[in-house]
Amino acid sequence: MTIDFLGKGWKFPIRVNGRGGLSYVSGAQSIAEAIWIILATPPNSRVMEPAFGCGIHSYVFAPNNANTVATVSQEVRKALLRWEPRIDVLDVRVDTHLETPNVLLIYVDYRIRANNAFHNLVYPFYINEGGGQ
Repeated sequence: MTIDFLGKGWKFPIRVNGRGGLSYVSGAQSIAEAIWIILATPPNSRVMEPAFGCGIHSYVFAPNNANTVATVSQEVRKALLRWEPRIDVLDVRVDTHLETPNVLLIYVDYRIRANNAFHNLVYPFYINEGGGQ
């Protein structure tokens, strides 16, 4: 029952297995990949579901400051609450990367509802790639 709730989906990036079929993931890995897809997808990029995705992509050229960090954190939380019903979002933190100031590290702590297992994910989000600050 728990595995059914967690689901099964295509492995991303999409891969062909040794038998010529698609590779699949299930369970906690399926959820982690779904979170990654939500964060990596800008809204309005899917024709059949234009609202799908995360609004962080509006901040690609934003300055690396406290306002951007707070806004990105809110956008991540909002997107995960809307698009990933299999989890409870426990915490979203956004930190700047000391060695590369154009990278925001997004830390997501979550609990899988079906089995109460705790997981985390770190998503690197690149800002100001076109130049300095």
